[in-house]
Amino acid sequence: MPRVLVLNGPNLGRLGSREPDVYGSQDLAALRTLLAAEAGDDVEVEVRQTDDEAELIHWLHEAVDAATPVILNPAAFTHYSYGLRDAAALVTKAGIPLVEVHISNPHAREEFRHRSVISGIATGVIAGFGFDSYVLALDAVRRATPTG
Repeated sequence: MPRVLVLNGPNLGRLGSREPDVYGSQDLAALRTLLAAEAGDDVEVEVRQTDDEAELIHWLHEAVDAATPVILNPAAFTHYSYGLRDAAALVTKAGIPLVEVHISNPHAREEFRHRSVISGIATGVIAGFGFDSYVLALDAVRRATPTG
């Protein structure tokens, strides 16, 4: 069964209680349930979250080494983490799909959120559809993966 890593950056462990007007009222457990249902028996979806930039980078290295597609919500790291950008570039340069996702639409928010250092090296970007951003990304990854 093909596997997809769904990697989430800082503060996303607080989903459900953090700014529900922006991020909704569901938590990471609800995201896991939603993506497992969407994946069915065809794809193993592994949802992870960290507030640690180094850990997120190591997970991207793991994806490269195992040729595992990635759905990445870099959260605040989106706007400034060149280390994360370089690790994400390793994924796409290896020919592995990496879809950048955002629950909210960063372009409809504060100006500092308008720039992503990840978007330019991602396979694609999906933003502004709440948890459906992840569902759309899963569909895109399945279509972009030869076994998917």
